[in-house]
Parts: sequence; structure tokens; C-alpha cells
Amino acid sequence: MKKVCIALALLLSGQTVRAQTDTSSAEAVMSSLTADEKHDDVIASFKATRLIYSQTTETVKKHNLNFLVTHRFGDIAGAEGGGSTLIGLDNSSDIFIGFEYGLTDNLDLQFGRSKFEQLIEAGFKYAVLHQKADGSMPFSLAVAGKMGLKPYSVNTDVFDDYTNRINYMAQAIIARKFSSSFSMLISPTFVRNNLPFPFINGNEKDFLAISAAARYKLTKRFGVVVDYAHPFSSFRNNSDNPKFYDPLGVGIEVETGGHVFTLNFSNAKAISEMNYLSDTESSWGKGQYRIGFTISRMFDLGPKNKNKKQSNY
Repeated sequence: MKKVCIALALLLSGQTVRAQTDTSSAEAVMSSLTADEKHDDVIASFKATRLIYSQTTETVKKHNLNFLVTHRFGDIAGAEGGGSTLIGLDNSSDIFIGFEYGLTDNLDLQFGRSKFEQLIEAGFKYAVLHQKADGSMPFSLAVAGKMGLKPYSVNTDVFDDYTNRINYMAQAIIARKFSSSFSMLISPTFVRNNLPFPFINGNEKDFLAISAAARYKLTKRFGVVVDYAHPFSSFRNNSDNPKFYDPLGVGIEVETGGHVFTLNFSNAKAISEMNYLSDTESSWGKGQYRIGFTISRMFDLGPKNKNKKQSNY
């Protein structure tokens, strides 16, 4: 899997391919995700601000609000899956409800809550660079940061100090649109857990990780996505009890007017970066993968222009 990240990184540094600038009416509706409307910018490298695991370089436009619902069911197969749990549909490993608000066209603020570890998180994403169609800038760059809090745990033995409940994440997202159909990204990530989970001696408070993801558009409204992450952690790479695995997800992405819907299969139970990078103990080979989905809905909260024709959406 490490070779996958290396290969994607090499491709991102290759020769620039001009992106198609024609957009469909559906793409026009979702253009609220693009950070810049200049004609020489490559737009809509991705349809949504997130794929399966990874955040993309797309930001929410000024005064727009992106509402996110992400759900992961239980194991499809293995000891905890099968017919008795209706291939995992009876269970939920994680549920995330979040909001992303465009403070400017290049900066959005994020807030959400996960079922996994009862994590509440707040953060931001800022688009630093935009890929140019003339090749003067061959990639897009965004930076993201989050702070997470686990306020509801009653385990006072491990959370004897309130700061133990806090986690942090910092990330650079580098993306490139190679054609009107194909885009990729890589994301170097730093994770800090004041009290790392699981609570085992030797677990590291700080570690680095890298994510790699790609999207291939099959039609104007339909595409396939793949998302992978690898933590650079000696504890996670060498531990046998518990045994950790790299998160890997595959799925399809459908755009329906103002919505983007992603249906995926993933071995990671958690949704937040601070959780799935720290603690993925599920294996594809053991049937410990699950159905998941993300629904993204954009709302325009900005002042209305009376001279502008209102959208049907």
C-alpha cells in the first residue's frame, strides 16, 4: 500500500494536462465548491469537499453552508457480520454530522460531532493555491486544521486531566486535475493525541500519516473514488495486540442537483481523521469492511441579488 502513495505522489508531480472548462448545469449548481472563479483556474477538481476519508482542496464559497451526514454501518462479513446483522445494516460503527461555512471564498470553518469516541471537532480549511489551466501552477494546495474533544467519557482513571480529552490534526492537501475526468490528491498529515487511544503502554501521542485518493468521472453526474491512508507509527506498524490496518475505501459518487452522494465500502470504522488514523483495527481480509455513505448539501445563506435570476434548486 505504501507503493500506492509513492506512485500517486509521482503522478502529481508530472506534466500538467489542461482541464476542460466546460461545465454542465449540474456542475454550475455545485460551483459553490470552487475557491476561485477566474477563467484561468482549473475548477471542480472534485465534486465535494470530502471523498471517503480525505478532505479535498475544494472549499465552501463565501456565505454558503455545506451540511454533511456521514454514516458507517457494521461489518458486512466476519464474526460480527453476515445474515444475523443483515450484512452490518443493523449496526453503526460511526455517524458524523457536520457543517462547513464559507467565511471567504478560500476559507471555510468546520464543526461536527462523531459517534465514535463521542468526538466533537472544530476546524478550518484554507485554499492556498489554485491549479491554473495554462500550467503556471500545476496543482492546488489547501491546508486544514482541527481540534477534537471527547467530553462525555466517564473514565476518570484515564481522563484524570481534562487536557487528556483533546486531540489535534494538521494537514496539507495537494491535488491535481489531470483531465476533465481524472483528479488525484495526496495529504501529509500530523496527528496529536494528548492521551492516545487505545490506552496501551507505548502508544504514541504524535505521529505522521499520508493519505492518497483519486476520483474518476464516468459521466457528468457519476464517478468512482478510492481513498487510502497510511500512518507512519512504529507502535501501529509493529503491534500485534491489537493489530492495526491501513484504512482503504472504494466507492461511487453521484451528483443530484445541489446534492453530492457517496456510497462506499471501507475497513475503517471511524470517520474523523483523528480517529481512523489512530485506530483502524478492521481488516478487509477478515470481512471487517462496511457499507458507508456521505450526503453533502449546499445552502446559499448570502444576500440575494434581486437582479439575478433565481435558481430552480
